[in-house]
This record gives sequence, C-alpha cells and structure tokens, in this order.
Amino acid sequence: MKKIVLIFSFLGFISCKSSIDTPIKLQTPIQNEYFTIAFGSCDNQKIKNELWPAIDKNHPSVWIWGGDNVYSDTEDMEFLKKNYEIQKQDTDYLQFIKNKIVMGTWDDHDFGANDGGEEYPFKRESQQLLLDFLDTSKTDSLRKRDGVYTSKTIAINGHKVKIIVLDSRFFRTKLTKATDSKKRFQPNKYGEGTVLGNAQWNWLEKELQTSDAQFNVLVSSIQFLSDKHGFEAWGNFPHEVAKLEQLIVSTKAKGTFIISGDRHIATFSSKNVTGLSYPLVDFTSSGLTHTYASFSGEENPYVKGEVIKDINFGLLKFDFENNKVIMEIRGKQNKLLQEYVQIYPGK
Repeated sequence: MKKIVLIFSFLGFISCKSSIDTPIKLQTPIQNEYFTIAFGSCDNQKIKNELWPAIDKNHPSVWIWGGDNVYSDTEDMEFLKKNYEIQKQDTDYLQFIKNKIVMGTWDDHDFGANDGGEEYPFKRESQQLLLDFLDTSKTDSLRKRDGVYTSKTIAINGHKVKIIVLDSRFFRTKLTKATDSKKRFQPNKYGEGTVLGNAQWNWLEKELQTSDAQFNVLVSSIQFLSDKHGFEAWGNFPHEVAKLEQLIVSTKAKGTFIISGDRHIATFSSKNVTGLSYPLVDFTSSGLTHTYASFSGEENPYVKGEVIKDINFGLLKFDFENNKVIMEIRGKQNKLLQEYVQIYPGK
C-alpha cells in the first residue's frame, strides 16, 4: 500500500487541537486504498519503545494513545509532568508523529492512581498535563471541561470515520473489592455507580445520534466485553455495559466498534447484541513496552482467536468500498501476530 497523503483542513494540524467536530479532510492518491489508524497503550517511559518504526511502516494517518501513556502513580504533578516530558522526548516517537493526527485518552497510571477514578484529588491538574502531552491548544474548550473525552471526524475521499474518545477515569465510581481471593474486583450491584458520568453520557448520545460516519470508533482505556477476569473492566458496572449497548442500537450509528487497552495483552472479543445488525467488537491492544508475560488464560466468553502476550500495537484498516475493517495485532519488526476482519451492513 502506498502512503496516504494527509491534506489537513487547516495549517499545521498534527494533533487533536479542537473539541469542535469539524471534519478533517484527507486524501488518498489512488482509489480503494485502506485508510489506516494505529493505536496502543501501556508505554512505560522508563523502557525504550521499540515499536515506533514498525508502526510507521504501516503509514497510519492517525495515532491513538489508549491509556497508560506514562507510568506515574503520584500526587506530585511536577513528577507526572517530567515523566510526560521523557515520553515526549523520544526521538523515534517525535519522528513517528510528524504529519499525523494524534488523539488519546488516559488510564490509571497516567491519570495518577492505580485503579483510580473520581476520588483521585488531582484529576483536574492531571488532565491539563495529558492535554499538554497531546498538544491540545491552551484555548481549547477541553481545557475548561471536566474529563478528557472528545471526538473527531475524518473525511477521506467522500467517506468518513468518527473517532470518539471516552474517559473512563474522571467520573468513574470507586470499584468494589472482590470477596473472591483470586480476583481484584467484583461487579457493583446492578444500577450502582457509573463509568462515564451523566455529562459524558449525554455527550456520547449526541455524538452517536449525529454521526454520519461510515464507521464509528469508540476509544475506551479499559476492556468493554471481556468481564470475567476480575480486573478493571466495564463489566464491574453491568448496567453501564447494557446502557452503552442499547445506545449503539438506538442511535443506529453505523459500523460502531470499540478499541481498548490496559491489560498488557492483545485480543479480539465479539458479541451479538440484541437489536444490533452486526457483532460488537472490542479490540484490545496492550502493551507497547511490556506485557503480561505470565498470562496463562482467563475466562472470556467473547474471545476470538488467541490472546497475544508479546509487545504489540493495533492497526485498523478501513476498506470503504466493501464496508470492512481489517483489524491487526502487530509486534516487533511489524510482524503480524493476529488478524480479525469485520464486515458491516451496507453503507
């Protein structure tokens, strides 16, 4: 595949600088070429990320940080800032992001507290540092709003992909410790607590209702479908899982799927949701610098294929003509570790 030529709707755009969803226009030099997005999570600033050149070989137009973009469990904002600076000074990363759209969310270790949520006292200060890392303008409305959720629609030769970045930290209710000693957390009683909070839920509903994109990518730092492992997941709030599934159905947003991180493994999960005309996919890619090397299996009724425990990144290749997304887990030297293809209903 030839590289996609980026033609931006305004000069100098290389990151998510505005919360207003004015489509960014890109062009490809030939027809029927894939539009490619790359994403990943769990990048420890103390470990050299060897994957940036491999990711770049795929010529993605967009890079999405899926969370744990640095590891800095702290209430010291100067310490957190320095760790972001270490990450931002990686020469391979700086080369990689040239002429790319960069978006992202946070997870717990860059948020500031392991497994942390709404109770973390420095979440607003931490939010500003993440926005700095993503090169968000100082005048962007995101700077004044609680939470890092945002969206961007990208137009490519008459087709559209909408990226909807969720925040599963700022508003998330404190988790319930498991009584089962083999697990860390257990689901809350049905109806108790929230992942997204009221303001973000209202925003998300409007984002899906108004989307005219052929594909809608929901970015969640934590897994949505896999919910039996006892770690952090949407499944700790089963009513929130049902709410999102119902929202995807009721808004009739086309080609909607989820990408996630957090787990230090990579996997595909797929679920048939009542009322949805296509399977709901959750593509987990993690981690960029270190993984769950001792992983030996866990219950996941929705898993497709094998669980990957090598360092990895995720690729999304959009085939607009055939309404298809080719999802790839890749590792060192750009080695293809696993692939999953989802075809969506007609345009």
